[in-house]
Amino acid sequence: MQKKFITNLALLILLNIVVKPFTIFGIDASVQNIVGSQAYGVYFALLNISFLFSMVMDLGINNYTTKNLAQYPEIVSRYMRKVFSFRLLLFVIYACITFILALSLGYESSHLPMLLLLVFNQLLVTLIAYFRSHFSGLLLFKTDAIISVLDRILLLLICGAFLISPVYKSTFQIEMYVVIQTISYSITFLIAFFLLVSKIGFPRYQISWLYSLAILRKSYPYALLVLLMMLYTRTDSIMLERLHPNGAHESGVYAQGFRLLDAFFMFGMLFANLLLPLFSRLVKTNPLAISPLLITARSALFGGSLFSALLCYYHAETILGWIYTNAVAESVLPFQLLMWTFISMSLTLIYGTLLTARGDLRFLNQLALGGIGINIVLNSLLIGPYGAAGAAFATLITQSFVALIQLVYCHRSLPIQFASSHILQPILFVVTMVVFAFFFSEKHWFLIAHLLIGTIGMFVFKLVDIVELRNSFRREI
Repeated sequence: MQKKFITNLALLILLNIVVKPFTIFGIDASVQNIVGSQAYGVYFALLNISFLFSMVMDLGINNYTTKNLAQYPEIVSRYMRKVFSFRLLLFVIYACITFILALSLGYESSHLPMLLLLVFNQLLVTLIAYFRSHFSGLLLFKTDAIISVLDRILLLLICGAFLISPVYKSTFQIEMYVVIQTISYSITFLIAFFLLVSKIGFPRYQISWLYSLAILRKSYPYALLVLLMMLYTRTDSIMLERLHPNGAHESGVYAQGFRLLDAFFMFGMLFANLLLPLFSRLVKTNPLAISPLLITARSALFGGSLFSALLCYYHAETILGWIYTNAVAESVLPFQLLMWTFISMSLTLIYGTLLTARGDLRFLNQLALGGIGINIVLNSLLIGPYGAAGAAFATLITQSFVALIQLVYCHRSLPIQFASSHILQPILFVVTMVVFAFFFSEKHWFLIAHLLIGTIGMFVFKLVDIVELRNSFRREI
C-alpha cells in the first residue's frame, strides 16, 4: 500500500505541479488584476456561497463510494445506476437553498445570474468528483489523476487565449471568467463520464428510492461532516463581504492571500484523496499497516507545509508582488496568517482522513461543530476592526484547534508510533530557517538562499526521509 501510495502520489503531484499553478497564478490572479479587487471580491463571496451547501448534492455519497468500492469493487455498476439520478434531485434542493441564502443576505438581483452559473458549476464539479470517486475506489489512480487536472488545462487554454488577446483583455469582465469555467467543467464532465462507462459499461439510470434512502442512512454522517467543515472554512469571505464597511474590497484582499493557501491545499488534498481508499482497505484487511503509511504521509505533508509557511512568512510581500498589482501591502498580513493555517490544515488532511476511513464520524462532526462556533464568534469580533487580517486570524485559530484535537484523539485511540524525533526534527528545521533569516534577511539573494537552505533542511532533518521512501518502493503491496 505504501508503494502504491507513493507512486501514484508522484504522478498526481507531477500533473498538478505542471498545470494548477499556471491556472491559479497565471489565470485566476490575472483575472483579479484585470477586473480589480472590488469586482473580484463580490465574485469570491458568491463563489463561497455556492460552495457552502454544495454538500447537499453529495450528502457524503462520494466518500461513501470511495470507501465501499475500495472494499467491495464488484458492486460498482449497480451502485452507480441507482444513485446517479437521485443526485439530480439533490441538485434542485441545493440550488433552492443557495438562492434563498443569497437573497436573505441581501444580494441584489444583478448578482443572481452569476450565482446561477456558479451553482451550475458546482453541479458539474460534484458529478466529476462522483466519477472520480469511482476511479479512486477501484484504485484507478492514473485515470483519477488525469481527470483531476483536465478542467484546469481547459481553463488555462480557453481563458488564456482571451487574456493574451489585446482586444478581449481590455474588455474582460468577471462574468466572462465564470462562463469559461462552465465550459471547462462541462467538457471534463463528458470525458470523465465516457471514461467511466468504458470501465464499467453503460449503466441504466433509474431512481431507486429504497436504495437511495438506504445509502443516505449510511452516508449522512459523511454529509454532515462535509457541511460542518464547509461552514467553518468558507464563511470567512462571506462574513467579510457582508459585515465590513468596505466588504467587497476586503474580500478581494482576503482572496489574494487565500488563493495561495488554496493552491498549497490542493496539493495536500492529493494526499487525502489517495489515503482514503488505502486507509479504508487497510482498516478492513491489515490494520497494523496503517501506522507506517500514516507516518510516511504525515512526514512529507507536515514537513512541506512547515517549509511553505516559513518561506511565505519571510517573503510575503515579494511573493505577492510577483502575482498581483493591486493592494499588495494590504494582503501581506492576511497572507502570512493564512499560510500558518496551512500547517494545521495539513495535519487535518492526514488524521481526518484516517478517522473518516475508520468511520469515526460522530467524533469528527462534534469537533467540526465546535470549529464552527469558534470561527463565527472570532469573525464577528475581528472582521469589523481588522478586516481581512481578522478573518485570516479567525481561520488560523479554528484550524489549529481542529487539527490539535484530531491529532491527540488519533494517538490516544490508535496504536500509532510517535517517537521523540517526530517533534525534535521539525523544531530543528524551524530553528535553522529562523536563524538563517535573522542573519541574512537584508541580503539581495536571501529568498533564493532561504529556499535552498529549507530544501536541504527537509532532507537533513528527515522531514522527507529518503531511506523510508526508497524502502517503500521496494515493499510489496
